[in-house]
Amino acid sequence: MNGTSGRFALVVHGGAGVIEREDMSAEDERDILASLEDALDAGHAVLSTGGSALDAVQAAVVALEEAPRFNAGRGSVYTADGTHELDASIMEGHTRRAGAVAGVATIRNPVRLAREVMEHSPHVMLIGAGAERFADTRDAVERVPNAWFDTPARFAQLQQAQARERAAAEAPGQDPADLKGKYFGTVGAVALDVHGHLAAATSTGGMTNKQWGRVGDSPLIGAGTWADDRCAVSGTGWGEFYIRNAVAHDICARVAYRGDTLQAAADEVIWRRVGELGGDGGAIALDRDGHIAMPFNTSGMYRAWIGVDGDRGAAIFREG
Repeated sequence: MNGTSGRFALVVHGGAGVIEREDMSAEDERDILASLEDALDAGHAVLSTGGSALDAVQAAVVALEEAPRFNAGRGSVYTADGTHELDASIMEGHTRRAGAVAGVATIRNPVRLAREVMEHSPHVMLIGAGAERFADTRDAVERVPNAWFDTPARFAQLQQAQARERAAAEAPGQDPADLKGKYFGTVGAVALDVHGHLAAATSTGGMTNKQWGRVGDSPLIGAGTWADDRCAVSGTGWGEFYIRNAVAHDICARVAYRGDTLQAAADEVIWRRVGELGGDGGAIALDRDGHIAMPFNTSGMYRAWIGVDGDRGAAIFREG
């Protein structure tokens, strides 16, 4: 594919983690898959009419932020203080323009604000109260009360996490910071448009019971999100390990500098580089030829795709 054939592709994810089939009801599975399909529809509506990859990933991620089943936007997890702090980033491959926000508390769709930072500020990342003051200058960004992000399921997860924390504190030998698999980290999208351009976006509510203003990989360009003129990646997993491995950039660097196939690059980084340090998670990746990679070293990853050949699918578990 040479980027002028008029073909396009889109991949979305709703997070990776310990997702066991026996713990998921048929209704939950249907709802999750339907929300992934809605995100595909939102991005497809842009791409199929000749729109940009950048607009497509934003549209797809906004749809996922609006779906309470995912840890982003409306379904964001709770901090240790019982509030919500949200992060997001977006990047356009052929220009290397990027925007990001971290620790925002009243932004309904953080990916929209990340796009505004990219296009209407001299900066790449804004955080906290400053990011929200900037949001007040942008009509495209909606502010909501922090309680708008509340959901009963996420509150129950907070209570469970804090109960585990208390139990670990009372039991010598248990590590209260053992977080492996105890998250459903992010949502994200990567797209290739009919002009041959790539883009990526990622959004998250962070980690359940997080403290001290913790920020993971999702808003960090090169860690959770990356796009260049060859490759686009959105990651999902234990953020500290994605930061330490510069996961999103590393995948694309292997494609650009070593000539690795997208699948080989993504598998090496997720399965080996992240895994050997003790982290886990997954990623979605797309190259300028329309190849798709969706590796994950956890039991499941919420994901859906539309290939350049029109192939479309959605899956949760490995056999999907």
